[in-house]
Order: sequence, then structure tokens, then C-alpha cells
Amino acid sequence: MLKLGVNIDHVATVREARYRGRGFGEPCPVDAALTCEAAGAHGITAHLREDRRHIQDADVVALRKKISTRLNLEMANAEEIIRIALKLKPNFVCLVPERRQEITTEGGLDVAGNLAALKRTVRRMNEAGIAVSFFIAPDPIQVAAAAMAGSQFIELHTGAYAECFGKARERKAELKRLAAAATQARDLGLKVNAGHGLNTTNVPPLLAVVPQLIELNIGHSIISRSLTVGLAKAVKEMLAVMK
Repeated sequence: MLKLGVNIDHVATVREARYRGRGFGEPCPVDAALTCEAAGAHGITAHLREDRRHIQDADVVALRKKISTRLNLEMANAEEIIRIALKLKPNFVCLVPERRQEITTEGGLDVAGNLAALKRTVRRMNEAGIAVSFFIAPDPIQVAAAAMAGSQFIELHTGAYAECFGKARERKAELKRLAAAATQARDLGLKVNAGHGLNTTNVPPLLAVVPQLIELNIGHSIISRSLTVGLAKAVKEMLAVMK
């Protein structure tokens, strides 16, 4: 069964816009996570950035204690965050690139260019019982490098697909790239997730050509939709589309 992981970073972004640095405030990302779980989400994703622009250390600690599904911690390959992850012991970590100037994570991780360092991190995480994913573009070089690094998963960056969705020729080309990457990953023994820019409109065509997907990690479209219909209904709408 295809699973849905809900990214709650944008809930924390709204809180930090008003309460940054104060250690409290609303809306509460943990409460949002529990609502998502109750609505049927299979897991919760949160990105603990080095600059702590949205999710805070206390948030991930509370999430680990309170959610009953699975915690996917997105993180840079940075020693400070690695140590936090090893202590926190989420179910998964997804290693992503971080640039201070970006609003959200843009572009995939260059696994091929950082293979030795990423191998070490994968080994440390796996020894602690934590599965590892790499957030990568649907590029055969990066897929092969992910397998060489020893990760259990990849998460295919669907941002380019989402951006060109209204242009039929470009959309077809991106879907072809995603399908090829997913097939390559499966053949290399990797499990395949996907995320970035996904919504109820562009998910069905993706699923039609990339049947290997195990989980979709979706945040912005669900949180945006929740402003109109409520968070539980927004999660349920996405689940219905995924079925």
C-alpha cells in the first residue's frame, strides 16, 4: 500500500513568524502531526535545519515521544544534526542539501560528489537502527551513487515535474525521467519514495507511470489546503487521490 508522510515544517514556519526564539507559540507542529495521524497519515516528516528557521529541537523530541506512526527526520549531512539524530533515533532520516538562502529545499543531494562522507553517515545511522534515504534528482548517476553509499531508500525530487506540469511535452519528459530512476533504484535494491511540489492534481499521473513508489512525502499542498478545509480533511483528500 502506498503510504503518505505529511511534512509539518510549514506549521512551524507560521509559528516562528510570530514567536521566533520564544520557545512557545501557535500553531503547534506536534498537534498538527497528531491530527494528520488521526486522519490516516502513515508517518510524519520534519526537517531540523541547521539555522532552525522553522522546526526546533524541542519539536522533534516531542514528535518522537508523541506520534504513534513513523518519524522521518530530514536533515543535512552536518555533524551537529547527525548527533541529534543518533540520540533521537527517528525511524528514518532523509539526507537533503541545505542552502541558507532557499525558502524550502530546492534541488537534490549530490550523493556522487560526496560519496565518502555520506557512506560514513549511512553506516552510523544504520548501526543505530535508523534507515537512511537520500533526496535526489531522478538522475542515473545519483541513483547509482545512493546504492553505493548503502542507503536503504531514495526520495525522488519531483520538483521539476511539478513545475512543468502545465506543459505536456515537458511533463512527459519528467515523468519518463522519474520512471527510469525508480526502475533503476528498484533494480539496485533501493526502496523508492517521492516528494516536493506534489498535490492532488499531479499525484495521479505520477502514480500511473511510477508504480514502484512506497511513500509520498507531502507538506505544502496539504498545509495550504488545510487553511480552507481543515487539516484532517486535507489529509483525507490526499489519501483518497493516492488510492
